[in-house]
Amino acid sequence: MKAYVLHFEAAIASAVDRFAAALAPGSRVLDAGAGEGQYAGHFTAHRYVGVDLGVGDAHWDYRRLHAIADLRALPFPDGSFAAALNIVTLEHVTDPQAVVSEMARVLAPSGRLLLIVPHEWEVHQHPHDYFRYTRFGCRLLLERAGLTIDSIQPVGGYFRLLSRRLLSGYKFFPPPLSWLWLAAVAVPALLLPLLDKFDRQADYTLGYICHAHKDPKSGYADGYAETP
Repeated sequence: MKAYVLHFEAAIASAVDRFAAALAPGSRVLDAGAGEGQYAGHFTAHRYVGVDLGVGDAHWDYRRLHAIADLRALPFPDGSFAAALNIVTLEHVTDPQAVVSEMARVLAPSGRLLLIVPHEWEVHQHPHDYFRYTRFGCRLLLERAGLTIDSIQPVGGYFRLLSRRLLSGYKFFPPPLSWLWLAAVAVPALLLPLLDKFDRQADYTLGYICHAHKDPKSGYADGYAETP
């Protein structure tokens, strides 16, 4: 039930699971915008490196990160990583193109990128929340960075988005009104996602899951360089 209601979060976890499973053991993986390193557990068979600027939620603990750094200027040589992920972080950077290009730079030839961005989502981590993305914006950023796009998939359509928005309405009321709100919207909110099959375009979506890779003929040597 939790995965049904929190569909975006469940889709993210599943995408990260599949991304990790497809990587060779021992592969060096960059989590750019790692926060507290919540996805580190998906990469126990790999050499995980978590990097973040460290200005997100005030109560977060960044001490487990490998580096505190600006994603626009990653402290790694060209071609350092076999894979990189950037999970619902790109809305928090002031220059998303520079960040995507930096991730492309540190990827080895044939290196893979998992990028997940919000489209219809509330403002969060005030005041560091700057952008929302369409599928066309994702394509533009990835192509400008010189990456080859494998897929850009919406996470649900209009009816699943509407369901999520209905459930979120409780935040505007104090108890017990918030409980009454949830009781009133529970049934329609749970039924609405069943109608998503009718939204074939999915222009109203929670966000996008993007997969891309670096051209194997990018000019870097085979394999990837070790970071000092």
